[in-house]
Amino acid sequence: MGRYIGPVCRLCKREGEKLFLKGRSCNIEKCALEKRNAALGKRFQRKRKMSDFGLRLREKQKAKRIYGILEKQFKGYYKMATKRKGVTGEILLELLERRLDNVVFRCGFATTRRESRQLVSHGHFLVNGRVVDIPSYLMNPDEKVQIKDKDKECDFFKNIIELTKEKEIPAWLEVDKKDLAGKILKIPSREEMGVSLKEQLIVELYSK
Repeated sequence: MGRYIGPVCRLCKREGEKLFLKGRSCNIEKCALEKRNAALGKRFQRKRKMSDFGLRLREKQKAKRIYGILEKQFKGYYKMATKRKGVTGEILLELLERRLDNVVFRCGFATTRRESRQLVSHGHFLVNGRVVDIPSYLMNPDEKVQIKDKDKECDFFKNIIELTKEKEIPAWLEVDKKDLAGKILKIPSREEMGVSLKEQLIVELYSK
């Protein structure tokens, strides 16, 4: 099965909560999930009771959709996490947060992770001064990502920077808004990741 290219609002509906896959559009009244809940009314918003397997599966699906990756790659990150010392679930999320496309999104150089993945693939970013067009590239502390010089004056990127100028930057990142560059200060802790996931359920699903 290939990458999902359909309406992302459908993914939020399937999980029953906002995954913020469309950036700022998820905060407006026209949000499909908000309209759906308003139409149904409180009486019909009760969730069906799920089995333990169902709860674990939905949490894994939610994580894959938030970070925009497929099953094979996601399972690869889980295997990497199991080989490292520490809490497997937290290490799994740490690896996902350190992906280049996610770092670009966190720095405010893209409005969504889907957009950041496309921009990285098209070679618009430099890592330590070299073009890196692999969205899954894992960034390490002290590595720097920046928009290519010829793209900084592009209206497209100017519009993105304007849209994300009030975006909160995680404590594990440092962003130079004048130079349009970001730097990883440290490995993110669980509290600094800012994703509403129950990673232990994912670990339990894969460890069966």
